[in-house]
Amino acid sequence: MTKAIETLTGRSLFFRLLGFLKPYRTIFVAGIVLGVFAAFFEAFSLLLLVPMLRSLFSMGPLVPDGGRNAAERLIDNVAGHWLTGVEGLDGLRVVCLLALCALLLKNVFLYSGKVLSIRVQEFFVRDVRDTVHARLQRLPMAFFESQKLGQLLTRVLSDTNESKPVVTDALAQAIRQCATAVAYAAVLCAISWQLAIIALILVPLLLLTMQPLFRRLRNRFRRVYHDQGELLATLQESLNGIRLVKLWSAEDYEEKRFRIRSDRYGRRRIHAAATQQLASPLSEVLASVVAVGLIWVGAALVIEAGTLGPEQFLAFVTVALRAISPIKALAQYPAALQQGLTAAERFFSILDQAPEPSGGVLTAMGIEDEICFEGVNFSYEPERKILRNLNLTITKGHVIALVGPSGSGKSTLVDLLPRFSDPQEGHVTIDGTDIREFTTVSLRHLIGIVSQETTILHDTVEANIAYGDPDPSRSAVEAASRAAFAHDFVMDLPDGYDTILGDRGVRLSGGQRQRIGIARAVLRDPPILILDEATSALDAESELSIKAGLAELFRGRTVIVIAHRLSTVREVDKIFVLDEGRIVDRGTHETLMSRPGVYRRLFGHQAEPRRSVPT
Repeated sequence: MTKAIETLTGRSLFFRLLGFLKPYRTIFVAGIVLGVFAAFFEAFSLLLLVPMLRSLFSMGPLVPDGGRNAAERLIDNVAGHWLTGVEGLDGLRVVCLLALCALLLKNVFLYSGKVLSIRVQEFFVRDVRDTVHARLQRLPMAFFESQKLGQLLTRVLSDTNESKPVVTDALAQAIRQCATAVAYAAVLCAISWQLAIIALILVPLLLLTMQPLFRRLRNRFRRVYHDQGELLATLQESLNGIRLVKLWSAEDYEEKRFRIRSDRYGRRRIHAAATQQLASPLSEVLASVVAVGLIWVGAALVIEAGTLGPEQFLAFVTVALRAISPIKALAQYPAALQQGLTAAERFFSILDQAPEPSGGVLTAMGIEDEICFEGVNFSYEPERKILRNLNLTITKGHVIALVGPSGSGKSTLVDLLPRFSDPQEGHVTIDGTDIREFTTVSLRHLIGIVSQETTILHDTVEANIAYGDPDPSRSAVEAASRAAFAHDFVMDLPDGYDTILGDRGVRLSGGQRQRIGIARAVLRDPPILILDEATSALDAESELSIKAGLAELFRGRTVIVIAHRLSTVREVDKIFVLDEGRIVDRGTHETLMSRPGVYRRLFGHQAEPRRSVPT
């Protein structure tokens, strides 16, 4: 059976999945053993047909002395104590009771094995899901920039679940069916070894005949899972952008876009399911051909050769017909396997991604002198550089601003500091040490970032501010909130700091979400602070009220500010002007405004006094 699995599905993928089963191998094997016992008692109950037929037709002792073949000797060894000395109706009662006991034991073992199998498969899929999610958390930012969120969600939630039968329930069922088939084969051999040899020759041919079907099925399920990810991505985009959809009256457009992908996904599933269902009737027809062939040869042994008794022949036929069921199930297992392995291919593509570098061995303790960008070149695509031979020094405790037109490389530059990306050329250093020599955990612990889009979790205010802190104190959370001028509006919420903010902070205004992000950075108390358009969502009054808090937050820290508002950058210690990936100017606000250049072009209109509008 293992060879068949390797041939039909690919050995490496199957055995990689088996690796997740290792912690539960004891429970899994126990379930298999129970299934084997169930198969034995099922086969033995069928073997009791021989004494049952002998009692029905008054053919003498239920078990002839010594037994005429291995089947009768087995009956004698297991149940001879109850069957010896009884015949006719009394014998029939004994045989029926024995058959009922065998069937009862079979079902007890079968149920117990299935319960263990359910336990294994749910733990298995939990571990796979957790492993895929853990790897996603450790992949570099570049990976996420090239992936659709819907596809990633499908791989974590759907694909992991689809793969579980491959090495859990479906595998356990296949092994149980294999044990049942072996037990039936043993019974058939015990009754007539000649017929059993014919069966053993014909059954492998059944599996080989279905190989093209399995290959086709796997290709179809591969397309199904891709379309499922596209459908989820479309749904996620339309729901996240629901304001845009309604503003542009694009409901019909989104409905059509979703319907097209939904229709394609549905049709692909129909084609794949139709191919999968073909395995059942095809295997049943082929198994029936095998059974008919056995009956044909067996009849010849009874009528012409006289080497097989009629009651034994009837028992053989009954067992052979019952053997169609496990053979059919075994033939269907590779078909079910294709669906699970196709899903496994998709989430293994995530597990096979190299995690982001963990950094060197040094622990970043803080900043004593300066941060330097030395000869930095960076590009997402080889033909288009974002940063070009950039040199920049930021002295400890200074507040600097990065300004420039959109696409000039400001956000890319600050992403290099926490190592969201690494430069292709050049170095970023803290106090002369390349940041790649620090562990990423210790490096990022030095840095707080407040970006233009503040991420708000569907959780309480306190949990959002204390994100990442396993044991936050309410007093520290409130102090951070006060410093960010968020405390007053938080206390106006229904449950204060225990208020659930909803998905993406729908209960807050843009400015309030931004203040939560600032409070989050204050609580972390990092020596390096990055504000990437951090006050862009605030109105003029809110920005003015928060400046005092920011001034307190800046004290003693090295701060990098990215902004397009003059009010945000004019009071920093030094301004660096970027254009096309290079620093083209630097100085204070007054110095830069005094000479023509990119800075004055960007901020000159903001510095002009407002003209009164005639009424």
